[in-house]
Amino acid sequence: MTRAIRVYETGAPDVMRIEDIAPRGPERGEVVVRNHAIGVNFIDTYYRSGLYPAPSLPFTPGNEAAGEITALGKGVKDFRVGDRVAYVANLGAYAEDRTIAADRLVKLPKALGYEAAAALMLKGLTAQYLLRRTYRVKAGDTILVHAAAGGVGQILCQWARALGATVIGTAGSPEKAKLAKKAGAKHVILYREEDFAARVKEITKGRLCDVVYDGVGKATFPASLDCLRPFGMFVSYGSASGQIEAFNIMLLSAKGSLFATRPSLHTYAHAREDLLKMARELFRAVSSGAVEAPAPRTFPLDAVVEVHRALEGRQTTGSTVLIP
Repeated sequence: MTRAIRVYETGAPDVMRIEDIAPRGPERGEVVVRNHAIGVNFIDTYYRSGLYPAPSLPFTPGNEAAGEITALGKGVKDFRVGDRVAYVANLGAYAEDRTIAADRLVKLPKALGYEAAAALMLKGLTAQYLLRRTYRVKAGDTILVHAAAGGVGQILCQWARALGATVIGTAGSPEKAKLAKKAGAKHVILYREEDFAARVKEITKGRLCDVVYDGVGKATFPASLDCLRPFGMFVSYGSASGQIEAFNIMLLSAKGSLFATRPSLHTYAHAREDLLKMARELFRAVSSGAVEAPAPRTFPLDAVVEVHRALEGRQTTGSTVLIP
């Protein structure tokens, strides 16, 4: 038997319960991973609450973890029992053991521990496609990062600064503003106290930003569009404050022939070759010092309800990891 978090009906954090379940052996092309650390992400709350529909009920939440391979299915050639691996895969990570398709795994560099890897994979790969593919940030760009003290936000700030961009961040408190500054934001706006669009205009002397990375959603839209120069890119990658409601697409024209997109990691990393390329670039950024390997806050798997409450209450900074 293996311990896992199960959700039988969607709703508040207390719908999650811990159970002993019978593990499923690996089929062809699959492996079993003993999870040593499990990443916690805002998308986990979307599935648990029902904002994103799960394929079926009951289900086990969680989209990333790091651990050790304990069994191989037929046809698996690139991995061995004992390999240290990490993965990002839709649902199923909140468990001691996970049976998963081998093509979703990446091998961990020796210098990267399980806890750091579990905190890095989803957020780091998200930052990779945002900075290098959705909009390719280059030296001289000015970018706006909402929720700059969050897990993805801090990686975006670090990596963009290393690429030579000027980073403007928003944060919800002076304490979070300090974290954003430390991560690489040259300017930090307290968006609950200040008109962030007006401040961006002031900071940039009217030149505005090349791209806005927005993981907040409803609370920061449409004001984020006012932070962009003509032909700028609005990138919505999360909905921490609620989903952006339908809007008239002519708004993009009126504000300067802007581009707007809602990308997803699933699409960018769907092909194995893309996943491996993205992971290699992320691990290079960590090994070079451009991105600091996270030192996440850790909690036992049994504390998952309290962890989700804190996450949804915007009471967390950086990364959080569950230990089975």
